[in-house]
Amino acid sequence: MNPLKVVIYGSKGRMGQALVSCAEENSALQLAGTIDAGDSLEGIASCDAVIDFTHADATLPALRKCAELGKILVIGTTGHSNDVRQAITEASSKIPVIFSPNYSVGVNTLFWVTKKAAEILGPEYDAEVIEIHHRLKKDAPSGTARRLVEVLDEAYHLDYEKDTRHGRVGMPGERTRSEVGVHAVRGGDVVGDHTVMLAAPGDRLELTHRASSRETFARGALRAALWARDTKRNAPGLYDMQDVLGLR
Repeated sequence: MNPLKVVIYGSKGRMGQALVSCAEENSALQLAGTIDAGDSLEGIASCDAVIDFTHADATLPALRKCAELGKILVIGTTGHSNDVRQAITEASSKIPVIFSPNYSVGVNTLFWVTKKAAEILGPEYDAEVIEIHHRLKKDAPSGTARRLVEVLDEAYHLDYEKDTRHGRVGMPGERTRSEVGVHAVRGGDVVGDHTVMLAAPGDRLELTHRASSRETFARGALRAALWARDTKRNAPGLYDMQDVLGLR
């Protein structure tokens, strides 16, 4: 099979540079181009897939271009507004879109284990999510932390918008049964740490993933693009890494 031609969108960022390096090392891929802020999107016409690791406001133009040209789009950018998330869903009726807050195989295993642990322990265990990232990260909580909260919400039949408690300050009162706390810590050059705490009187379970290199995310995103071509055969749809890894 011919190599998959990929364009890295956001190529000058930290993740973009890791993607370029990993794509060049993978014989199943051909780096067809790089795009960064201010560059034309016309290079998308010459590729099979676009890997988007930019910022929340930059995803929409690439999404529209990919939908127009019928290209695979892998989105690793986080912090999108609800309107952009809706546009992503609509575009997935035309093209394959892999939209995941984290492309690490280890983190996606954490999503799966968190779901199972919450189902086993039940809502009598209080759920909290703690995430740590480098000082330059712009959005909070991280997309991965948000997804972990959503996994817990699904297990406990809660609503993200109503039942998420973003940190605590002052006199918030006793912790309620119908909430999941999420806490964002920023400092130094931490690539990404995520911990799920499930606590009840008498015991506490903590599930933690720590990333030490951005290459783990880059390799996962490139794997997702190959999966969309080779397994889904470019079938339109909205997928994530749970689909890519067969964890559904």
